[in-house]
Amino acid sequence: MKIKITAFIVLSMTFFNCNQNQHSEALTLYVGTYTDTNSDGIYKMQFDSDKGVLSKPELAAKIKNPSYLTISAENDFLYAVQETNDYQNGAGAVTAFSMENDSLIEIQTVSSGGAHPCHLSLSPSGNKLGVANYSGGNANVYDIAADGKLSEPTIVMNHTTIDSTKTAHAHMIQWLNDDIYVADLGLDALLEYRDEPSASAKAKATIPLLKGVGPRHFTSTQNGRFLYVINELNSTIAVFEKNAVGGYVFVHKVSTLAEDFDGESFCADIHISADGKFVYGSNRGENTIVIFKRDQHTGQLTLVGRESVHGDWPRNFTIDPTGKFLLVANQNSNNISVFKRDQELGTLSFQSEQKLPRPVCLLFL
Repeated sequence: MKIKITAFIVLSMTFFNCNQNQHSEALTLYVGTYTDTNSDGIYKMQFDSDKGVLSKPELAAKIKNPSYLTISAENDFLYAVQETNDYQNGAGAVTAFSMENDSLIEIQTVSSGGAHPCHLSLSPSGNKLGVANYSGGNANVYDIAADGKLSEPTIVMNHTTIDSTKTAHAHMIQWLNDDIYVADLGLDALLEYRDEPSASAKAKATIPLLKGVGPRHFTSTQNGRFLYVINELNSTIAVFEKNAVGGYVFVHKVSTLAEDFDGESFCADIHISADGKFVYGSNRGENTIVIFKRDQHTGQLTLVGRESVHGDWPRNFTIDPTGKFLLVANQNSNNISVFKRDQELGTLSFQSEQKLPRPVCLLFL
């Protein structure tokens, strides 16, 4: 009898421990918003990665129009744009926060060097920050000190003088293949810059796109071989492949909209799943997330389908760290939609939603 009781206890403890191991801890999500209505800045939520449910939002930092966020690799600093034109000399701003127990403590605000900054990113080494100014038509790079503070701009990329027939609108800045790439919606181009100090940097190469497509965001495979550019104005994704000399050549393009869609729609964001199998894009107007399967040898995209975002004007979206869920910030309907993601098929199924005024950027800690 004693042996049977002992065995039962061991089995019970094993079952209990397995259940404990299967339970995932809550993930912290930061949300950038527009503060033109009822929002006050950056919000923080907890995401249950078992149930696919967000907690009620808590204000993490009061700040004007933090429409894009990024976090240092060590999770010790968060940077946010202030998408305005009234901070200093007609420019917007970038604010740095230190992070202590998920709390944000403002340590510095500097000029973004141009009006309406809309995107920022960190260099692979984490010691530089790039900022794209939409209305300013330029992009800047700042050095980051050990305490998280930003220097004066060390690289200035001014697009306003490149083409006198077009109005520059820098929309995204990202490091790729040791260089800096800037998507300019107004110039219909992706410009490549050397990562070296310059007060008036000139592009070392340009990836031209068709006139009027409006490149907004881009993403690449982990090895940088394939590049995917989502175009806001004609609702397409253009695919490029790196050639033998390090440049990118056009492969093909796909529409993000359903063939029977009749109305205005504008693309916003694009992401590749961590396993490299699927590419997702957001459509503002059609109000969908479009899903493509990616050929990992040719880079080409094949339509899987699309899913309603259960809201209006899907801006930024993100795949959670577990890969099991995709979350969408619906700007005009004031909600964040959560979708269960089939990791084999790439498809999405609506799971839950959380209300929040004017969400536009989602960033997991």
